[in-house]
Amino acid sequence: MSNNIFEVLTQRGYTEQLTHPDEIRDILNNKSISFYIGFDPTADSLHVGHFISLMVASHMQKAGHRPIILIGGGTATIGDPSGKTDMRRMMSREEIDHNVECFKKQISRFLSFEGENAAIIVNNADWLLDLKFINFAREIGSLFSINKMLAAECYKQRMERGLTFFELSYMLMQSYDFLYLHDKYGCKLQMGGNDQWSNILGGVDLIRRIGHSDSYGLTFKLLTTKEGKKMGKTEKGALWLDANKTSPYEFYQYWRNIDDADVKNVLSLLTFLPMEKVEELSSLKDEKINEAKKVAAYEITKLIHGEEEAKKTEEASNALFEGQGSIENMPSAEIDNNISILDAIITVGFAPSKGQARQLINQGGITLNNEKVSDTNYILSDSDFTEGYAILKKGKKSYYKLIKK
Repeated sequence: MSNNIFEVLTQRGYTEQLTHPDEIRDILNNKSISFYIGFDPTADSLHVGHFISLMVASHMQKAGHRPIILIGGGTATIGDPSGKTDMRRMMSREEIDHNVECFKKQISRFLSFEGENAAIIVNNADWLLDLKFINFAREIGSLFSINKMLAAECYKQRMERGLTFFELSYMLMQSYDFLYLHDKYGCKLQMGGNDQWSNILGGVDLIRRIGHSDSYGLTFKLLTTKEGKKMGKTEKGALWLDANKTSPYEFYQYWRNIDDADVKNVLSLLTFLPMEKVEELSSLKDEKINEAKKVAAYEITKLIHGEEEAKKTEEASNALFEGQGSIENMPSAEIDNNISILDAIITVGFAPSKGQARQLINQGGITLNNEKVSDTNYILSDSDFTEGYAILKKGKKSYYKLIKK
């Protein structure tokens, strides 16, 4: 096993808060342990917000540690209030089970489920849903201080709008998860995003209150821009890891178009490139920094969608931005004959309504085959499809290939 994984995680910028820094460094560098990271299956795909968790788990496994991936089939019935202003929608067991299966496929791109330190996936529905309330409240709830819980950041934001007892129990459930995994699998360490700090502290403290001294917690940074805004938000919503929800081309273009200031952060956190290469690429200036963005886009797309898709999207991007390569893999949409420009804009998702589509045109933000569109009543005709397709563009970075039905 690697004897410097703690330094690797720190150098790449993952680590944020630690419950017992010196002990965690010693354990990670010198022993092989089981650790866990959790995901609530509130959708049928992971998104970019989960990406760092997967990267950390992969680094840890490569260093000889065993990942336990906890899917929150039980806690998802409650919904984590951390960072939320409203209570989550209740989900059925069928929805949750379906989402768990989808997650497993995506996680397998990052972790190995074979070998000496093979990853395992567990679903906390298997133990949480059978808990008896009185027993749980007496044995676990009695060890938590309500005053201390309400001082936690994850609950503060909800106090003004109203925090339900159901949501208040989330911290107890997640803490119990750690205790359960500690007792059954020898799990010593819980890891998660920085917004999970309060919940992680709850689990570490619970295990120690019961009489064990080998529970630890570590949080890693959230994926944000230099300005502190969460990355992974697009015009269409979240940047999903599922190709059916966010196409590989859209995924690639997102990373190709990041700000210059975010290049080092993205390369460090979301690729396995050696840090020497990261430093070299992120030190490029002016136009040359675009080469670093291409590397980032390719490497990240390869991780999520595979090398073949990464090559296709890179080629499509080069064809559009540099006039070389093929546009075959560019996002495309079939449209009816004689469609209006407004309907075409809505069809590809550049605007949600005709009013906003008109606004885009009036602001000079729409081009068709490299010609700026100024007529909001324009109707596409055969002459726009001289090569069998037309290229509709919004701004400098959003393209769609229009193909007649």
